[in-house]
Order: sequence, then structure tokens, then C-alpha cells
Amino acid sequence: MSTVLTTVPVLDMSTARNADGSFDEDFITALRDAAHRVGFFQITGFGAPDGTTQNLLKTLADFFALPVEQKLKLDNRSSAQFRGYTRLGAEITRGRADSREQIDYGPEREVLSEIPADAPYLNLQGPNQWPAEFPQLENVAMDWATLMNQVGSELLSALAVGLGLPQEYFAEPFDHAPAWMGKLVHYVGGGIVPEAGTQGVGAHADYGFITLLLQDSVGGLQVQPYGQDEWIEVAPIEGALVVNIGEMLEVATNGYLMATIHRVTAPPAGVDRYSVPFFYSPRLDSVISPVPLPAKLAADARGVSDDPENPMLASYGANVLKGWLRAHPQTAQKHYPSLLK
Repeated sequence: MSTVLTTVPVLDMSTARNADGSFDEDFITALRDAAHRVGFFQITGFGAPDGTTQNLLKTLADFFALPVEQKLKLDNRSSAQFRGYTRLGAEITRGRADSREQIDYGPEREVLSEIPADAPYLNLQGPNQWPAEFPQLENVAMDWATLMNQVGSELLSALAVGLGLPQEYFAEPFDHAPAWMGKLVHYVGGGIVPEAGTQGVGAHADYGFITLLLQDSVGGLQVQPYGQDEWIEVAPIEGALVVNIGEMLEVATNGYLMATIHRVTAPPAGVDRYSVPFFYSPRLDSVISPVPLPAKLAADARGVSDDPENPMLASYGANVLKGWLRAHPQTAQKHYPSLLK
């Protein structure tokens, strides 16, 4: 593996399109390079109104400061969709507890009345859990999701163009009922979750197409690009989003685009870290076919990562359910006992 450290590029989304609406060639080239070579980049100029990111992070801090008994009214163990509040140390990554508590949410929909036996992932459609006494949390989270869906759509269109495809190439899997996911996360340090050690969240790749992350100024996000031994820090930039490629795009491009491994170290004792990851994802029933890459790009495709403990699946719903079952064993045992080994 290489010992040369890679840097995480910063792109300005306000330069993505020309005056006539076409994508800017320089932006497309920089985006393709970042997504292929690093799998991570940061974006500015993505259209958030002034004060939006600061208000979102402050609302998170106010919610997580509430008594745990109040937050447990939203306990995700009661949700077959893994929605709601996850207690400190209750989520597992790579077999180890994470030093975080969080709210998971997604599109607000009715639970399906019938779930085919060969498609248990369709049960992930359903309602959210929000605190009735703290309505501002739902308001800012859902407003943020609306903006992130717009940003995710624009980036995916740009990536399609960068791969030599029509900009609408990936649109169909997102039609009708896309299964995006959002998280509101509070990391703690100082041994509050003793079994976690310094793990904020353990090393992993993301399930979907594109992840858009708002992080505060504390830092702790680290990435390990393909072929590199060292972990590199993703330094916070106020008002910017960290973007990374998910497993669906790695599978679709045979590894030309990489779902890069990343982790978060727990903050120092007495320091709180807040972040808002958003997973821009297609319908639960979508199956992602290989992309017809131009010969020059296909020659640089590395193949799909081979991790026998965490195989990537072309079915989005199957891939994401696999991840939830591993990460939330108590919720999985309650709602999906027949799927557990």
C-alpha cells in the first residue's frame, strides 16, 4: 500500500453549471477525480440559506441535552424501521459500541400491509419518531432532508456526466419512493461509553449512493482512501458538507468510484461533537446494474472491495437491511429474529 498521503478536495457547487444550464467541464473533471481517487470531498456553495447550518446544529445540541428518559420515549427498539432514538453505546460498528447517541429518520410513510417473504427489506418503509414536546427538531430535520435531496440529485447527475453518461442516467431508482436516510448524531468522549474506548463510530463504508455530512467544528472524521495505510483527517470547514461515495456506486462502477472506509474518533473528555449525516438513497426495491463505463474509465476500475464479513449487495434494500441488523442487534432481535444467524 502507498505511504503517500491523499488530501480531501474542496469543490464549490455554485460553479457546477454554466449560464446555459450545462455542467461546467472543470467542475465535472474535479468531481470525477475526487470520487475516483479519494471517494471523499467537501462542497461549499450548495444553497443553504444563511444561518441554516448553525440553527440545525444548535437544535441538535438542545435536544440531546434533554433528560435521557425524555429521549427514550422515541426508543428505536420499538421501531421495525430502526427509526427514533438510539441510546449511548447501543449502536455497534465492527463488533464494538460507538460513543454516540442519535436520532434516525427517513421519509414519512405508512408501513406496507404485505411484505413478500423474499423482500423483508420492504418493512423498512414506515413512520418516524419525533418528540411532540420539542417540535423544532422535526421541523429543522425534515427541512434539511429536503435540501439534501436536492444536493444529492445534483451531485449524482454530475457524477453521471463525469462517467460519460446522460445526466439523468441514475434517476429511475429514485422515482416514486426513494428511501433516503438521515441521522442526528451526538458524540461523547472521556470514557462515558467505556466499552467504546476512543471509537466514536468504527471503520465502515456507507450503504447507499451518496452521503452528505454536516459536521461541527470539533473534528474527528478520518478516511482511509484505497491503497493507503494512513488515516487522514477531514478538517471541518464551517458551512461546508463532507461528501462520500456509497457502496451502490462502487458496485455499479466496478470500483471506479470507491466507497471509502471512514471512522470517527471520540472527542476529548468534556467535549460534545454534533453531526448530521444524510444518505441519498434510491427505492428499497431498486437493484443496481453495472454502468457501461467508457473504455478509459473501465481500465481504471479497481473492482468491488472484497470483505467477506460485509459483502456488498446490488439490491439496495438488502444491503441496507444487512447493515441495520448488524448495527442494532436489540432492535433486530425484536423485529427480525428469523434473519439473524
